[in-house]
Amino acid sequence: MYSHNMVGTNDLAASKRFYDAVFGAIGGPEGLLDEDKGRITYIFRDNFFIVTKPINGEPACVANGNTIGFAVDTPEQIHAWHDAGVAAGGTTCEDPPGPRPFGEATLYLAYLRDPTGHKLCALKWM
Repeated sequence: MYSHNMVGTNDLAASKRFYDAVFGAIGGPEGLLDEDKGRITYIFRDNFFIVTKPINGEPACVANGNTIGFAVDTPEQIHAWHDAGVAAGGTTCEDPPGPRPFGEATLYLAYLRDPTGHKLCALKWM
């Protein structure tokens, strides 16, 4: 259904440090930096995630009520993702990483905000 996700940033270097760390923690590659366009592209598991300075020249802002979720393979990856994100300038939000009941299933997840404030989630269906 989706072709890609894109978020804005006001600090390309801080965003690259953060996203290189969180994607690296779950086996992803470093982002491809295009300084001319002010953009970093991550290609992982046949998906694109792009971090960019807004093309209209206005400051980047955060979508209220928006969360971008990343599927991971294990609960250990969720903890590594969360720890790497905090160490690279992100902030933890919501409850600590761990299991959450979801109807008859259980989700194992963690939430972070990136350096710009975008809300992210790493999730594993259990």
